[in-house]
Amino acid sequence: MPDQTPLENLRYPTGRFSYQPGYGPEKRREYLESIRSLPAKLRAGLDSLGEAQLDLPYRPGGWTARQVIHHIADSHMNAYIRFKLALTESRPTIKPYDEKAWAELPDTANTPIQVSLALLEALHQRWVVLLEELDTAGLQRSVFHPESQREIKLEEFLALYAWHGEHHLAHLALAGKKI
Repeated sequence: MPDQTPLENLRYPTGRFSYQPGYGPEKRREYLESIRSLPAKLRAGLDSLGEAQLDLPYRPGGWTARQVIHHIADSHMNAYIRFKLALTESRPTIKPYDEKAWAELPDTANTPIQVSLALLEALHQRWVVLLEELDTAGLQRSVFHPESQREIKLEEFLALYAWHGEHHLAHLALAGKKI
């Protein structure tokens, strides 16, 4: 990981997302396994957090562990839908969303994290079935992202969401060290 500031290390404890196009089958299996195992890793990581720790930010100005869990569920629901859109439509334009605003909605503060964990378990089971059946041509299908004004292939999204889960697992590890 390149030299980062201390705050940058807290924001991106696993480093910023970096995509290498055209990765091979081994990397694809690694990404798939990361997505498959995320719900279990989240449950295991949260076992060490007490209820009070769920509502403490993992870094100054950062989200709480509770917000992170609900955010992962929101984000991965959107990702699953984006995959399905790309596989059933020709280069669809996806709908961006304000993840910060979503993290501040009442369902984030008032829903037990167990609900989002159960949602992630079910969602990831379906997502993995879909991903396991994707061939190279399927991973080349794409969506148009209006915020970044570019086409994004499913191959890149697979890498991104594998990184996304690991990124937030590292945040939860930081939350566990707060007390």
